[in-house]
Amino acid sequence: MLNNDRLLVQILLLALLGACLWVLAPFVSALFWAAVLAFASWPLMRLLTRWLRGNQTLAAGLLAVGWMVLVAVPLVWLGFNIADHIRDANMLVRDLQVDGLPPPPEWLGNLPLVGQYLVELWETIDEQGTALFDSLRPYIGQVGNWLLVRSARIGGGVLELALSLVLVFFFYRDGPRLAAFVHSLLLRLIGPRADHYLELVAGTVQRVVNGVIGTAAAQGLLAFIGFLIADVPGALVLGLLTFLLSMIPMGPPLVWIPATAWLAWQGNYGMAIFLGVWGMFVVSGVDNVLRPYLISRGGNLPLVVVLLGVFGGLLAFGFMGLFLGPTLLAVAYSLLTDWVTKETGVPPAQDPLA
Repeated sequence: MLNNDRLLVQILLLALLGACLWVLAPFVSALFWAAVLAFASWPLMRLLTRWLRGNQTLAAGLLAVGWMVLVAVPLVWLGFNIADHIRDANMLVRDLQVDGLPPPPEWLGNLPLVGQYLVELWETIDEQGTALFDSLRPYIGQVGNWLLVRSARIGGGVLELALSLVLVFFFYRDGPRLAAFVHSLLLRLIGPRADHYLELVAGTVQRVVNGVIGTAAAQGLLAFIGFLIADVPGALVLGLLTFLLSMIPMGPPLVWIPATAWLAWQGNYGMAIFLGVWGMFVVSGVDNVLRPYLISRGGNLPLVVVLLGVFGGLLAFGFMGLFLGPTLLAVAYSLLTDWVTKETGVPPAQDPLA
């Protein structure tokens, strides 16, 4: 009878847990980002609490307001500037419809084998510009609908971001109690190895945050320098946009490739070549070196496990997978390492043939 009562209690607890997860499901993304942000900036929270003589609520409020200003102001400013650039692009399209293309550059006809063909193609497009735009109009409408859908998703993402910036206050204020609860829960579930796995998860998330933010900052700065050298209008806006897009795979080329094309369109071919080379080998190239280094630095995980976690997590879970993927693989790798060590008595890092 006692076993039946215990089973009934466990079933009720599982049902209660499932109901709680169902209630929290719409806020999973916002909760996740708030937790990651609070965890990554927790040293700053400790420092500010010390300066305020232990007033955690005030420190949490100041940090939350600081994040709102730091994130909201650049996003609003970026939105207005992007709107201006979209207006300029629409004016450019209208000018092309009225005035046509400029004369082809002299070097285009001097290209071996294909030069004359490219000049004829240029002149054909110029002569048939109106018909070309008429034939492209249905596709432009489809592109507009696609952008509208993506804009709605971006709007939803901005709302989630705003909610996470509100929730981060509670993670700051109640962080120690939440950490103590998670620690006691893991102690109950897995015993004395709880501290090891908490440290493993914390270290992995911290390194991923450093890798993502550090790489994005480096790419944004390098892109800004390149745009300044090439004298591209709105270099600061484009650099900030590169920083934001650097957090997704193949994001920076979405900024420097159109800028390169614009320079070539203006006839500034030397700077167009420079910006193309700078974007490909410097801005995009730093991602292949800096991100893996920052993520794997200071950890015992093989670099291939970290990289598979980053890219596999992105494919499986979206942008949240950037943090979930490496963390899951890190915990699984540690569990397997412990199991192999316990069964064989030989740590996996040692060469069994040596």
